[in-house]
Amino acid sequence: MPDPRPPGLATLAIRTGHHRTAEQEHSEAIFPTSSYVFASAAEAAARFGGEQPGNIYSRFTNPTVAAFEERLAALEGGESCVATASGMSAILAMCLGLLQAGDHMVSSRSIFGSTTVLFNKYLSRCGIQTSYVPLADLDAWAAAIRPNTRLLFVETPSNPLTEMGDIRALADLAHAQGCLLAVDNCFCTPALQRPLALGADLVIHSATKYLDGQGRCLGGAVVGDRKRVGEEVFGVLRTAGPTMSPFNAWVFLKGLETLALRMEAHSRAAADLAAWLEGRPGVTRVHYPGLPSHPQHHLVGSQQRGGGGIVAFEVAGGREAAWRVIDATRMVSITANLGDTKTTITHPASTTHGRLSAEERAAAGIGEGLIRVAVGLEDLPDIQDDLARGLV
Repeated sequence: MPDPRPPGLATLAIRTGHHRTAEQEHSEAIFPTSSYVFASAAEAAARFGGEQPGNIYSRFTNPTVAAFEERLAALEGGESCVATASGMSAILAMCLGLLQAGDHMVSSRSIFGSTTVLFNKYLSRCGIQTSYVPLADLDAWAAAIRPNTRLLFVETPSNPLTEMGDIRALADLAHAQGCLLAVDNCFCTPALQRPLALGADLVIHSATKYLDGQGRCLGGAVVGDRKRVGEEVFGVLRTAGPTMSPFNAWVFLKGLETLALRMEAHSRAAADLAAWLEGRPGVTRVHYPGLPSHPQHHLVGSQQRGGGGIVAFEVAGGREAAWRVIDATRMVSITANLGDTKTTITHPASTTHGRLSAEERAAAGIGEGLIRVAVGLEDLPDIQDDLARGLV
């Protein structure tokens, strides 16, 4: 008989990682416990010594968290996943697990503001240096690599301009120079983009965003192979303890069940909203990968299965005009979070990227007239009507 067809993405998102207890529960169980009981002193010693698998302490072993890790690893096509307390702690755990003093990494310039602060202010204290390059400029990436470069870090699509990097080309470049490629897949999720299948070594998630999908809990994850993620990154979690709570893991498990449906709906609404914004008065530019005007639009078909749910646009008049658009809304939520069923709106220059210097923001292309919208699942005409209040 031919080999059975592997399960599809939606099936993996619903079924993977659920190992029923003796109670035979249909929904995944939550294990809100700090510790676990051993049958004997010998069994405890074997568990702590790594000679016997099993739960030890919920800082680094918990059945509900493990179910989320197994499910997300399956969706990304990875061998191992380490869940963390937030997306930022996932990036930190990856860097601490895989880099050391004297190492250098290259990052795309247009990344989340807190990631830039982490690299520049805190990792630099550990002797880890970072250089920044334009996301889509492969020649700049190649030129920035040094003999001590160990990691290329890319956020694609980027926050907030939705710039895209060619993951396969970056992976080839990294491996030719003996480096690893890490991809922040927050905006697309595995429902729209699978970086490991394109050659990346590591995938970063803020589970707080689309993996949850309803703005309820904080969490993060690193996905990759058994050695780097399953041992090195896991070692940071075990020792330093940026731990995901069992309750949050359970919420994320339920969020993953509808991920494929939600990402398709977010993408469809965002594409329509982006096209509508291009024709609005006062809007000088719209940033959305699904638009033919996007400079990396060709990558949508080759590495993404949709444009995603984030639309950024620029208005004439700088900060005053941008704030006027934001303050005129009545339904859309003014918040810097994204990935929610509720549409959100923010001014990146004064919120998500507000801790960067004016020079750093300018280098990243984040102007005072830029607005970011995370398109939710409300009726599209209602979102358009709400934004139109300030676009006059």
